[in-house]
Amino acid sequence: ESEGKSGKGLFPASVNFSTDLHSLGQFIQDGSKMLFETIIKVETPNLDIRLEKQAQDFDELNYLAGKTLNQVNLTALQGTLLAHYETGAVDNVLLELNKLDAYSLGYLLYFLMKTCAMTAYLLGVNPFDQPGVEVYKKNMFKLLGKTK
Repeated sequence: ESEGKSGKGLFPASVNFSTDLHSLGQFIQDGSKMLFETIIKVETPNLDIRLEKQAQDFDELNYLAGKTLNQVNLTALQGTLLAHYETGAVDNVLLELNKLDAYSLGYLLYFLMKTCAMTAYLLGVNPFDQPGVEVYKKNMFKLLGKTK
């Protein structure tokens, strides 16, 4: 509701790679070039697990034995960035955090909120009102029979 006013603004959407990589990654890479990506990379995870070789390689993932989940995630990030930026020509912003703790998360959220306010002002819209939201709420209340 901060930028999307007066026919302006970015459409904010959140995806969790690698979970959403198959469904939304296809559009990001090969769809219309109407967006850019902001990727958040955490260098040192709070918890990391080393993958072990399994006696039965039913899922054919034993090639990952000896690697950590963080190594796999960082490799997925690199592969995705190459596909989306180099092959798909989608602009990317890479935000890197040393670790994911209260300080880093708070700093990141403050940075994103300040960025949102500044870009809204640059677009000439008030980032602190929500006229579109008020319209649907009034309609909903009326349809539900709210009188006050």
